[in-house]
Amino acid sequence: MMKFLFALITAVLLSSCTSVNISADLSPAEIIQRGQEALDRNRYRIAIQYYEALYERNQSNIDLVITAEYHIANIHYKQGKFDQARSELNAILEYYNTPDEELLPQHFKRLAQIVLQRIDDKERAPGMARRNRTDKG
Repeated sequence: MMKFLFALITAVLLSSCTSVNISADLSPAEIIQRGQEALDRNRYRIAIQYYEALYERNQSNIDLVITAEYHIANIHYKQGKFDQARSELNAILEYYNTPDEELLPQHFKRLAQIVLQRIDDKERAPGMARRNRTDKG
């Protein structure tokens, strides 16, 4: 029984440190889809790797940059990393403080505002503010 438990714990630890090899020939849509699939399975690290690849490979496409940044911020929110998520979401909203705002994907502006409101609501809940300060990992 102890060997089984040790093997199970080892497998869980190794899977949480998994790095994915993201093929260079994947389209942005395929990268987004795979990131979403990982997120649906609560595989946050893998999902972040896909969105980081999306970001790195598409620096000249502001729509894809915002897409990647939003999804990474949303994962940090889901992980309870509210300070980090807030900072990232506010950075996204800065893109919309330009004369070219109407050319940007408007749904990410609204989603960022919604998640920021959720963070505020959660931090106002009894006991949450203290937990967020001590639970940064």
